[in-house]
Amino acid sequence: MSRHYINNKTLYEELCKYKERVEQAKREGKELPRIPEYIGECFYKIATRLSTKYRFVNYTYRDEMISDAIENCVMVVNNFDPTKSNNPFAYFTQIIRNAFFRRIMKEKKQTYVKYRSMQKMTIEGGLSFQQELEDMKTVENSYLTMEHVNEFIKDYENYLVVTREKSKRAKKGIEKFVEEEVDDDTPVSS
Repeated sequence: MSRHYINNKTLYEELCKYKERVEQAKREGKELPRIPEYIGECFYKIATRLSTKYRFVNYTYRDEMISDAIENCVMVVNNFDPTKSNNPFAYFTQIIRNAFFRRIMKEKKQTYVKYRSMQKMTIEGGLSFQQELEDMKTVENSYLTMEHVNEFIKDYENYLVVTREKSKRAKKGIEKFVEEEVDDDTPVSS
């Protein structure tokens, strides 16, 4: 595949034509037209190419990442506004990148739940943790050890703590802003 695997100008023109057909269908009360095959191919090419970048290439669920990304693009294709931007490649690349990150976080959460439940069952004496790891070993995760699992759990729990703290700080900032607004609007009684 060449460096310029998407013609941004052609994609922009196709999106403009599609947008016109959508607007016409809305005015006439008809069903929205199908997304042109060229636009769908572009979504697929962008997602596939982005999935080969160093940040995403080693995930075993790359196909799911690509599927999520294409689905997201299809869902928001009507949000692209040709009057605000003439660079649909950048717009949809960002949507795809965000879809990849969401899939990665979903998969990490699932892995955390699996590892944590295995760990809990071992602590309660239900299973041998080492035996469970041996049963799970495949070509993709033959490196899996108890240390790896414990480290993953620790890292994920630290991530959750940091995320909660950021969320609390953001809420405090919003609450402070709202309180200031309320204080400014409150009539002063004399």
